[in-house]
Amino acid sequence: MADMDLEERLAVFIDYENLALGAREHLGGMQFDFGPIADALAVRGRVVARRAYADWSYFDEDRRMLTRHQVELIEMTQRMGASRKNAADIKMVVDAIEMAFERDYISTFVMCTGDSDFSPLVHKLRELNKRVIGVGVEKSTSRLLPAACDEFLFYDRLEGVEVPEEDQGAPKRTSRPRKGTSTRTPARRRPAETETPAEPEAPAATEPAETTEPAETAEAAPARSGGRRRKKAEPAPTPVDLVPEAEADVVGTGADETPDEADDDVPMEVRVAQTLADLQSSTSGAVTASALKRTLLRKDPTFSESDYGFRTFGEFLRFLAERGFVELAAGPSTGDPEVSLPEQGDTDAAFTLLRGVVQEQNGSAALSGLKNAIRKKRPDFSEKALGFRGFLQFAKAAEAAGSVTLAWDDDADDYLVTA
Repeated sequence: MADMDLEERLAVFIDYENLALGAREHLGGMQFDFGPIADALAVRGRVVARRAYADWSYFDEDRRMLTRHQVELIEMTQRMGASRKNAADIKMVVDAIEMAFERDYISTFVMCTGDSDFSPLVHKLRELNKRVIGVGVEKSTSRLLPAACDEFLFYDRLEGVEVPEEDQGAPKRTSRPRKGTSTRTPARRRPAETETPAEPEAPAATEPAETTEPAETAEAAPARSGGRRRKKAEPAPTPVDLVPEAEADVVGTGADETPDEADDDVPMEVRVAQTLADLQSSTSGAVTASALKRTLLRKDPTFSESDYGFRTFGEFLRFLAERGFVELAAGPSTGDPEVSLPEQGDTDAAFTLLRGVVQEQNGSAALSGLKNAIRKKRPDFSEKALGFRGFLQFAKAAEAAGSVTLAWDDDADDYLVTA
């Protein structure tokens, strides 16, 4: 309970029309997904309130995605002669100020919008000694807003956001969607050749620690499966065999798929490594096993190491450590070791890894399957952590460095990567 009292408590306010239309107009027509934001915030603290403001008759197909993430939908119905935008903005401001005064335990307010009209609200919240994190689509975010916040996250730079790499120079509609329409991603098209790298994100608050189960000897840890237990008896595979060959996270495309379906295809060791990488980048101190497990539970409250064949979380971590996926060191308390990722090297090392994976696939492979293959060897692999906006951009940089070559295959409707 003491550790929970030390946690940052977050309240999330979403100017949904700003984000949804910003994603559609500036990110190649892709559908906005709250999932990557939820994962980024899970690293930063415990989210206690989530509210999204819009006239939901314009975003019928988005409601299901938001309710899956326990977002409360605040309806701002458009009325004849009234400004729907101003009504939603005013309601959002009033609710945020009310919460700041009535709920002292909320330490951080997350304002998901790129609209500079919210700058006075941000200044007032900080005046009330509240930490403010902003979230917005980069190209639709006012320059004034990020400077006003304690931290600002660009949606298109978050892990899990795959921006379609298509020509964004073509004119786009600026009007809001018709009622009943959605901002879903269009069918896949050939990606464009030009793109720009992303800047690294700013660090966030330190994650507190808590006590976990007592540690066991490494020799006692049996070889367990990295995937969920099966109902039928069959040989248990090792974690590196559990990354799907055709991951739903298709790079450089606009695959139309729900976030939950994509998450189900990600094996547990990949989720652990990615969560650990996020914690290491957003905290100034060491990451303990208790902090790692607490963050995994924020991302998926149903998580339990017993579902993967382990008695304790420490046993699961030792299993990953034995296979070189993580490193363990003595922590602040018995049974709560420090967890870190092995040294991954620089961009050149990542290019070498890509080349090696392609060579193992007879020297040639489709781009859409390569990210899965790389994660079999490095579960924490992230092209965004290396400064690339997407996996296609990473592959093109590897081509420029002479590690691989790329050629478009019209029959496969994908790039063919050759070592």
